[in-house]
Amino acid sequence: MAPTSTKSADDVLAESLPRVLAVRERPGRPGPLSASLTHFWRAMLGFKHGPGQLIDMILFPFIFLLVFTFLFGGAIGGSTGAYLQDFLPGILVQTVVMMSVYTGTALNTDIVKGIFDRFRTLSFWQPATIVGSLMADMVRYVIALTLTIAAGMLIGFRPSSLFGCVLAVLVLILFAFSVSWVFAALGVIAKAPETVSSLSMIVMFPLVFASNVFVPTESMPGVMRAIAEVNPISVAATAARGLMHGTVTAGQITWVVLISAGILAVFGPLTMYLYGNKNNH
Repeated sequence: MAPTSTKSADDVLAESLPRVLAVRERPGRPGPLSASLTHFWRAMLGFKHGPGQLIDMILFPFIFLLVFTFLFGGAIGGSTGAYLQDFLPGILVQTVVMMSVYTGTALNTDIVKGIFDRFRTLSFWQPATIVGSLMADMVRYVIALTLTIAAGMLIGFRPSSLFGCVLAVLVLILFAFSVSWVFAALGVIAKAPETVSSLSMIVMFPLVFASNVFVPTESMPGVMRAIAEVNPISVAATAARGLMHGTVTAGQITWVVLISAGILAVFGPLTMYLYGNKNNH
């Protein structure tokens, strides 16, 4: 009888392992759009599991509407109804600008927790992490703006047309999208998410209150009035008021677009550079 040959466990493993690993073809590298949409969905899931963000989207704008309209509106605008017509477009600007801080805090949280390092080891278009987050932010802006306009209409706000409201929302989304890149850059270089939040508030609160969101610039002293009138927050609020009440001029919209384009031109490439070279710091 011929002797039977036996194989060692190592031989069996060496023969079977390639077959097991070759059952499926290796998936291709995802493109920029696919990677961005994946990170967009990831950001939306984070919003789903973090309902505390609803406070900034619903509660804070509604509180500002009630407090300033019914406590200060009569003294500032002559009547609460007249004040509300000018105030609500301004509060829309404040809402989306404050919400744009989420971009920086979310990005910094990924960096601090080490998720950024994990992403850098994967084969996909790396800027998709930022782009996907910004896409999710635009969804939040739409929800927040729509709910705030609806709340304003419940207490007496009356725009000239629905089309004007839609255009105002689009203009403010563009403005907030550009501002988000500022906080994204801050989120890359900050040491902790709390740093992003605190620094952003230090910058944003003076800009918001030194604008025409709450009071007309005509009531301000000379130097403060000059600052408020060139404040980007004031420019965006003026354009939103004009669009919602049918008094907008081409120049008002043009200035918002130019300011947004300028912010994007500076902070877009800067954020991408800082993010791409984060491992070098």
